Amino acid sequence: QVQLVESGGGSVQAGGSLRLSCAASGYTYSRGCMGWFRQAPGKEREGVATTDRDGSTSYADSVKGRFTISQDNAKKTLYLQMNDLKPEDTAMYYCAAAWGGYGGSCALESVSLPVFGYWGQGTQVTVSS
Repeated sequence: QVQLVESGGGSVQAGGSLRLSCAASGYTYSRGCMGWFRQAPGKEREGVATTDRDGSTSYADSVKGRFTISQDNAKKTLYLQMNDLKPEDTAMYYCAAAWGGYGGSCALESVSLPVFGYWGQGTQVTVSS
């Protein structure tokens, strides 16, 4: 059974930083796409950053230069370092992993949401101005 458990959310002021973590279990961690998504109230879920088995990364334009996705294969943990946070970054953040058989691109501009079959419960990030 695949489990993804996020942690690290919280409330910060604009310009602050947070690091989100996603601990994975029951998943062949080193083989698939993993990513971070977010959903603000009244808005659709959107991709924030993804990474693939080779360590290539992809970012939404709105977070480029501020957020960094990384992974520790030994710890089976995915991270999202978020710097220079803005009020518009306020959302529930979700960790997700692709279905095991998916072998396509993990880039945000190429991958579709249904590819990610495993989701965490989410962690709230609130940025005040």
